[in-house]
Amino acid sequence: MMQQYLEVKANHPDCLLFYRMGDFYELFMDDAVTAAEVLDITLTKRGKAQGQDIPMCGVPFHAYESYLAKLIRAGYKVAICEQTETPEQARARGGYKALVKREVVRVVTQGTLTEDTLLEARKNNYLAALVRTKGEYAMSWCDLSTGQFCVTALAPNQIYATLAQIDPSELIIPEGIYAVMSDFPHDLKERLSIEPDVRFNYASCEKTIKNTYNIQTLDSFGEFGAAETIAAGALIDYIERTQLGSLPYLAPLQQVQTGTHMEIDAATRRSLELTQSQSGTKKGSLLHTMDWCVNGAGSRLLFDWISAPLQDLAAINARLDLVELFHNDLSLRQTLREILKEVPDIERTLARLTIGRGGPRDLENISIGLQKSLGVIATLSNASAKELLKPFLDQLSHDGQTSALLETLSQSITQDAPAMARDGGFIAKGYHPELDRYRSIKEDSKKLIAELQGRYAQDTEIKGLKISYNNVLGYFIEVSSKYGDSLLVGANDDNKNDNPFVHRQTLASVMRFTTPELSELERDITQAGDKAIAIEQELFTKLVSQASDCARKLKDIAHVLAQLDVLCALAELAEDLNYTRPTLDNSYSFKIEGGRHPIVEAALKKASDQPFIANDCDMSDADRVWLLTGPNMAGKSTFLRQNALIAIMAQMGSFVPAQSAHIGIIDKVFSRVGASDDLASGRSTFMVEMVETAAILNQATDRSFVILDEIGRGTATYDGLSIAWACTEQLHEANKARTIFATHYHELTALEEKLSALSCHAMQVKEWKGKVIFLHEVAKGAADRSYGIHVGRIAGLPTSVTKRAESILKTLEKDKNKAGLNALPLFEDASEKQEEATQQESAAISSAVYEIMENIDPDSLTPKEALEWLYTLKEKLV
Repeated sequence: MMQQYLEVKANHPDCLLFYRMGDFYELFMDDAVTAAEVLDITLTKRGKAQGQDIPMCGVPFHAYESYLAKLIRAGYKVAICEQTETPEQARARGGYKALVKREVVRVVTQGTLTEDTLLEARKNNYLAALVRTKGEYAMSWCDLSTGQFCVTALAPNQIYATLAQIDPSELIIPEGIYAVMSDFPHDLKERLSIEPDVRFNYASCEKTIKNTYNIQTLDSFGEFGAAETIAAGALIDYIERTQLGSLPYLAPLQQVQTGTHMEIDAATRRSLELTQSQSGTKKGSLLHTMDWCVNGAGSRLLFDWISAPLQDLAAINARLDLVELFHNDLSLRQTLREILKEVPDIERTLARLTIGRGGPRDLENISIGLQKSLGVIATLSNASAKELLKPFLDQLSHDGQTSALLETLSQSITQDAPAMARDGGFIAKGYHPELDRYRSIKEDSKKLIAELQGRYAQDTEIKGLKISYNNVLGYFIEVSSKYGDSLLVGANDDNKNDNPFVHRQTLASVMRFTTPELSELERDITQAGDKAIAIEQELFTKLVSQASDCARKLKDIAHVLAQLDVLCALAELAEDLNYTRPTLDNSYSFKIEGGRHPIVEAALKKASDQPFIANDCDMSDADRVWLLTGPNMAGKSTFLRQNALIAIMAQMGSFVPAQSAHIGIIDKVFSRVGASDDLASGRSTFMVEMVETAAILNQATDRSFVILDEIGRGTATYDGLSIAWACTEQLHEANKARTIFATHYHELTALEEKLSALSCHAMQVKEWKGKVIFLHEVAKGAADRSYGIHVGRIAGLPTSVTKRAESILKTLEKDKNKAGLNALPLFEDASEKQEEATQQESAAISSAVYEIMENIDPDSLTPKEALEWLYTLKEKLV
């Protein structure tokens, strides 16, 4: 057995091998050690090799998926090795010592999952391939669980933004690319599958695509460059190798044109928390706020829309028209959402069936999905805006194949069908007469035996005749010896062929017989269960084949239902949270009235019903760069992010959190807000900040939207101020992008006089009784203070520290005012002046306290007077 294991393992050295042995998957040697640690299961041993114990661990076959999921999430590949024959077949082939045949039936990787138990229902699981040939780059991506398959050509500076958009679970790259692209993000390196360069040959990749789709030319899919062809073909090849030739349904290859979607790099996605929050979870993200979808397919499509907002004006307005339709028609929206809530995940169900991992329940789900689509058709047909809905109705309409499939499945599959075909019991009664007969035999065997016994007793006139069963004879007819002789006589005369009774056994007081009819019934009873399951398996295969023939149409229906789910969800969101339809055009406008941060507003509403303070943002051609100043905690970062999010929501086709919004199409959104280091790549916080800022300055265009927060704060004051100053000038003069730049460098406000399209704006605060109240309002003008010490006080800094900070601040501000702006001597001779100021302050306090104490006679004070003097002293000290 170990020899067989080692032979299989040698063919899959990069995988953990799940080796099927009866009711368990066993792992041996190094695989066992690794799996036992990751899965936290017991490590045992089995036999010896070269004098050493062989480590072993195992997981039960019936519950292996949870263990498999842990290993896949930990970044391991797992080869599933199954028994391909039964022990009985093995013994018939080679005797009692014959080893059961086994072979790997599938290699499971992060990007090739199809089981519901291993996938997130509301998130796509993309497998991607990145290639380069003759200086050209391309990327393909596919979700095996839905069949979605895309490819696009890329410029080098688009690679990481596209990877951030797709967020693949696994990325296939040739060895050659890995050798030259050493700057893959750390989290992405954990998802790389590096393949030999030979697998990225143009001719073989082109042939793979043609064979997969059974076509003679790729022209029907578009005009592919060499890199795109290699990327798509290499991805299919990888799928075929991991699935051992069992290729799932793949939708027609979709070529994604460059420039059709808004570009958003990885840093911006993290900063804006588009699909996951800073903590790495969906909760707290824009996706979480907007996901009002009622099924998984809709949520996955919403994820794609948020990840890749559109640039095409007509496509954006087409989506907005539909959202507006559902927003204005409450009855239509509610009816559709009630139907869609009950629609199964047709895409993933179809994928499992076509790849050979589906079951009767998947067929039942296809039937339910088709049935519900008819309800959607009826609902849309009765709507008033038929022109807008006509494309949906055309794609949803059933053709002959799908109508026949629905009729067949409705007749053949039972309700609440089992997950696995091997369990049987899923074909409806009345669909297959022979199956019904075997089921009747199996279920009514006692009744059939009793009926036969009664008939024999009547025919022979032997009241004591009975039919019994034992493990030696099986079923037999038993009568007392005095009646047995008469049956024997009948069996030995000239008409014995008319006598059905065959003698089996004679005992002291009884005789036992059988008949051909009883023997046949026994065979039927014994084999009925197996024959019934065999018939169901055959029918299941035919039904899967029929469903697979309808895959293209089923995929179209599923996509329309997902679109309707997203559109109705966006309409529901807009209605509930008072969003408005944005106006988009090809201008350079960015005018938001009463804008709100969607994530923060939703959190406030859920936590306390506290209203969000709305703000305007009007960035015309003559006012395209905003310099935003104001204290910490006043809402600068929130204001920056809310405007970027409103732009993304508008171009994905959603209503936006504002009273009104007029936005000229944006090609790229950049966000440099917040700071963190990247220790895994050896980058400090300031280095990360500079890398991200450099990307913005090198890539932003006059159609881009940029938000920057406190550029330059991570280094010395003069360095930071100089960098911030130069970046502002570059964005104004060269990039000409619509930009909001938040800063604590108040010196930058002098740029308003120098740069014609720059204006200063500030977060408003109010001082009252020694306290600072943040109004969270944006107004034109510049802030004169940052109130950092106040923030430190409410954060809990010791009073001695905040008092000392106030003293130092006064000294620094006095020195700065004396020197003038152009010199900027923020910390010149600071230590000497700080020491002098501290000494003067201490002397003044000591003098005042001494004077009070000198005039007090402690012996003559009443308790009340003593307390009053104590308060007086405290006031002097504070």
